[in-house]
Amino acid sequence: MTRQPGSRAGKSSGRGTRDLRVRVKTAKGRKLSSKLWLERQLNDPYVARARREGYRGRAAYKIIELDDKFRFLVPGARVVDLGCAPGGWCQVAVARVNALGERADRKRGRVLGLDLQEVDPIAGAEIHQLDFLSDGAEDQVKAWLGGPADVVMSDMAAASSGHKGTDHLRIVALVEAAAQLALDVLEPGGTFVAKVLAGGAEAEMQAMLKRNFEKVANVKPPASRSDSSEKFVVATGFRGRTGKTEA
Repeated sequence: MTRQPGSRAGKSSGRGTRDLRVRVKTAKGRKLSSKLWLERQLNDPYVARARREGYRGRAAYKIIELDDKFRFLVPGARVVDLGCAPGGWCQVAVARVNALGERADRKRGRVLGLDLQEVDPIAGAEIHQLDFLSDGAEDQVKAWLGGPADVVMSDMAAASSGHKGTDHLRIVALVEAAAQLALDVLEPGGTFVAKVLAGGAEAEMQAMLKRNFEKVANVKPPASRSDSSEKFVVATGFRGRTGKTEA
């Protein structure tokens, strides 16, 4: 009789233990890259955790880990989430700034999510379809908020071209544009958080942030996949419009 792997009674050496990773068979018409992506998703503990805890994606844990470290999503804060789809960052922000007013002993915050596409409603967040690069976007944001923001955050990434260098330049340009909007809408002392890709073309952007914020940190949170080149810039202590704001 053939013994099944790991079926020995008592202790196991581990050599016959079953591989518990989910493996995806290559289906007709499915590219290898799609197969590998699906396999990675099925085996990602953050994906499973997001399903259990009701978040719209694993990216929610990136902003959770960043806020645990830098503490910018405080009760009462007014938050703008650029490129908010599918909404995981907004979900985290709603809970942490008390946007639903569930804690009567804490200040009630505001969460404003913006995206080019329609996003399913999120309790406690105000979602709008808006191109933040359009003329007058900063004035519209402040009008919706009823004043300046305390936090501007972005998990946006430019559409992939398949060329690593081009994609890096595109996302740096996108982050620079998000930072410019932050300079226009942030309250003095505010925070800017955005995803960037490790590379080398972002030196000018980093210098601009250091001119306009007290501290600038570059972080790769644990929820960020180890094989990803993404990192996050967290700029705190916005110097404000009363001083000289330099682009």
